[in-house]
Amino acid sequence: MIVTVTPNPSLDRTVEIPELIPGAVLRATAHRVDPGGKGVNVSRVLARFGRPTLAIMPGGAGELATLLRRAGVQPVSTPADGTTRVNTALVEPGGVTTKVNEPGVALTAAQVDALVDTVRVHAAPADWVVTAGSVPVGAPVDLHGRIVEAARAAGARVAVDTSGDALRAAVAAGPDLIKPNVAELAELVGHPLPRLADVLAAARDLVAGGIGTVLVSMGASGALVVDGADDGAAWHTAGLPTPVRSTVGAGDSTLAGYLIAITEGRAGDVKPPDALVHAVACGAAAVGLPGTAVPGPADVDLSHVRPASAPDATLDLTGEAA
Repeated sequence: MIVTVTPNPSLDRTVEIPELIPGAVLRATAHRVDPGGKGVNVSRVLARFGRPTLAIMPGGAGELATLLRRAGVQPVSTPADGTTRVNTALVEPGGVTTKVNEPGVALTAAQVDALVDTVRVHAAPADWVVTAGSVPVGAPVDLHGRIVEAARAAGARVAVDTSGDALRAAVAAGPDLIKPNVAELAELVGHPLPRLADVLAAARDLVAGGIGTVLVSMGASGALVVDGADDGAAWHTAGLPTPVRSTVGAGDSTLAGYLIAITEGRAGDVKPPDALVHAVACGAAAVGLPGTAVPGPADVDLSHVRPASAPDATLDLTGEAA
């Protein structure tokens, strides 16, 4: 069982348009609504692969809960006032995306405590807890860090996917895995990371500081993993060029793909480089799907991903993010 926590869930509305023209009346060519939020997206991928998962979130009743159940995800709601936010993505041909994200429901201190307590209860039987996404209004910046501590105290391994001060606070709590993109990792370490060698050095510093695994998504350049259990061993792999329909949720699919593969290896038969290939294949599959649709086994083609290898120190990553 993998439990996800999404402190700031959403309904994701995707509208496909021929071209974004400010001030114009635009006619959509397609539209869809999906359950949203980074942790929710991870659960949706897990469910498509037949993995049991539940998604903890403040509020999340009504349409969001209905959509999650249809997707095979068990929603677990904690107290919150107000309605679920709606995030709107305007997607042009080629995957160029303009997003408008609403702030979401504000949480009181008591509601934050209820969320963390709920995580503690459901983490006990879980293999992993994934806490991901933005911190809602009213919640402390160390919310993900508090969730890390609660889940680890219950015996679960914890993965974190957030950014900025929230990621910095979560790292201080010592999660088992973090999944930043290049820009988020650069913000965390406080300097640009223009080459793969720079990303590798930053990830190894984090592992040396107590993070179990650092998985960095790098857009078209694939992903890098540094494994603390193997003395900082590192692997990189990239996907082959594929048509891009929407980049929203690709990083979430990458994280889900890694956890799906690595949890197959209870006897140690699935290693980080193999899990990395599966992760990049899931992320590549996601960009070919509309809106925040998530990939399943039939969408994932491992032949579209290069085998994992030692990182190429000369690879230029300027402008990559996922």
